[in-house]
Amino acid sequence: MKSALRYNGDDFYCDVAIPDPSRLDVVHEDSLVLAFHHTRPFWTNHIVAVPKKHIASLITLTPSDEPAARRLLEIVQSIAAHTVRTTGAAAVLTNLGTYQDSKHLHIHIHSGPQL
Repeated sequence: MKSALRYNGDDFYCDVAIPDPSRLDVVHEDSLVLAFHHTRPFWTNHIVAVPKKHIASLITLTPSDEPAARRLLEIVQSIAAHTVRTTGAAAVLTNLGTYQDSKHLHIHIHSGPQL
């Protein structure tokens, strides 16, 4: 895993991750989605997946976001299935409102003990 990146803004994904994924431990990247090992993991296995298009959160999705949202869920499903195969379990979550540190839709796929 690459070292934790310091960031104090409100959209790590648009400002840091998407423009320069070489700084991350990337699991998947295509034209719509980026998935990588979390830079400050909360669990032993902790991957985050984001649409490359800025979407504020799950509750702000619009019909025009459908291609990015559909692809995001495909990638989350694939990573979660792989995590279950390799670790025996997985959890998937997204944060909303004040729980959402980075104001960009992102989904966590994780397993193992909390760090």
